[in-house]
Amino acid sequence: MLIVRSPVRISFGGGGTDLPSYYERFGGAVLSAAINKYFYTILGARSDGRVQVISSDLRIFENWQDIANLPARDSELEIPLAVLKELGSKLSVDLFLASEIPPGTGLGSSASVCVNILQTLTNYLHTPLSKYELAERAFHIARNVLGRHVGKQDEYAAAFGGLNFLTFNRDGSTQVEAMDLDAEVLQEFQSNLMLFFAGAAHHSWTILQEQEDSTRAQTSSTLDALHDVKALGLRMREALQRAQLQVFGELLNAAWEAKRRVSSKISTPRIDRLYACAREHGALGGKITGAGGGGFLLLYCERPHREAVREALLKEGVHEMAFSFDMQGAQVIVNDPFIDSDERGGSRWTFVPAVARAR
Repeated sequence: MLIVRSPVRISFGGGGTDLPSYYERFGGAVLSAAINKYFYTILGARSDGRVQVISSDLRIFENWQDIANLPARDSELEIPLAVLKELGSKLSVDLFLASEIPPGTGLGSSASVCVNILQTLTNYLHTPLSKYELAERAFHIARNVLGRHVGKQDEYAAAFGGLNFLTFNRDGSTQVEAMDLDAEVLQEFQSNLMLFFAGAAHHSWTILQEQEDSTRAQTSSTLDALHDVKALGLRMREALQRAQLQVFGELLNAAWEAKRRVSSKISTPRIDRLYACAREHGALGGKITGAGGGGFLLLYCERPHREAVREALLKEGVHEMAFSFDMQGAQVIVNDPFIDSDERGGSRWTFVPAVARAR
């Protein structure tokens, strides 16, 4: 038996510049953090030549044979099917899929699913990928195999974990710079972040496609907004490096105002009302997670004002989700051949002496 988990993410600045239509011309940059809300895959061996996939979130299952001849797109389980087809190996396994976060939250759950299933199957096949390879392969599947209008940031956050500044170069390469903050600064920064669920996003693909079309058409308003979004992401990185957390909160507000100029669909009257309410009660800045149109409202709020913000948003019918940063990214958490007598399992065990763990 093999169990793998991968995190979802929140992003602060630069979202939208990770789309090929932008970074292939101008280079993109995103500041983001993985959080401790996970997608899980549980793999067990079969002996009948079939693959069965059960999704607890979608409440569906499929049992497949001859996967190579099945179309990957437009299936409710298109991501696991696309990964299986991409790897091209004859497998006979059960895959049980479960998530702590439902779809449509703007936290990059689709990318986490793809990264997770890739991590699971490549480890099972004894062909593990590096974190860079894992992110790029997952992006390729989403973008080229499934034809989704997606950027790269979500796959990199799920694969690497941590608080990172991601640079997307014109040639398609990516650099991951871990933000090495002082422990006290990191703890205060994390404590000042709040997430409130504002409702599922229903138009994220439409928003991203519209953005790409506008970028390729060189629509000046869209490009100017994205240039500002990228510049503000760079300034946020500098503020964190200098431990200027109040400045970061103010920049987050400026970045949200810039992001809203990218597309009229990014915000809604309800999101605007919730954000204004949070600001009135002491939040320095914030944004909606993901492409927009719904999802989680991310706020930066210092300690004296947190309770007032919570109470004000609760009156609006919006609930907070507690979280912390995930620093590990996609990882195998169980690899045990004795559970199901699968000879492929257990090959990556590492035993650490008790003395070493104590250090």
